Amino acid sequence: MANNPLDTTLLDRAIIFAVKAHSGTERRGKGFPYIVHPMEAMEIVSTITNDQELLAAAALHDTVEDTHVTIGIIREEFGDRIADLVEAESDVFVEGVSEEDSWHERKKAALERLAKATRNVKIVAMGDKLSNMRAIARDYAEQGDEFWNLFHVKNKSDHAWRYRGLVEALRDLSGTAAFSEFERLVNQVFNE
Repeated sequence: MANNPLDTTLLDRAIIFAVKAHSGTERRGKGFPYIVHPMEAMEIVSTITNDQELLAAAALHDTVEDTHVTIGIIREEFGDRIADLVEAESDVFVEGVSEEDSWHERKKAALERLAKATRNVKIVAMGDKLSNMRAIARDYAEQGDEFWNLFHVKNKSDHAWRYRGLVEALRDLSGTAAFSEFERLVNQVFNE
């Protein structure tokens, strides 16, 4: 049986844009192309919604944070709604302060923003955070506490604080398979 026709023009453009933006980059310490992560985030979002703009935002979610792309470029290429979703998922860096020194402050602010965010922002965030948590669970199971040395902040308890905060900030999505998996993995890694 053939697949039903579906207009995926916007999503197709977003995927191609993300592939080009992340071209030639590796996911930190993974040895595979960075684009695998945004594609997994998009797939996770698709388990919650079929909204093409949310799927596109998931595909694009790291372009502003991790590439040369600006939020203005995203807004011009994909419109306000997608740009706002991508911006909501982008880390806000502190000028003149290292990533390590500003980590706690940035993550606290991000948790506060996410807790107050719309359901759509939380859906896109869930794609990103669950993809990250899957990788953390796999790598931690293989490497143990040495795994935390990949990060700017190397203390497991700092990551536990953040991911437990993410569970609470994303609790509006309870009842979805993605949230259930996310909460289970957070408990698995950080409640040892």
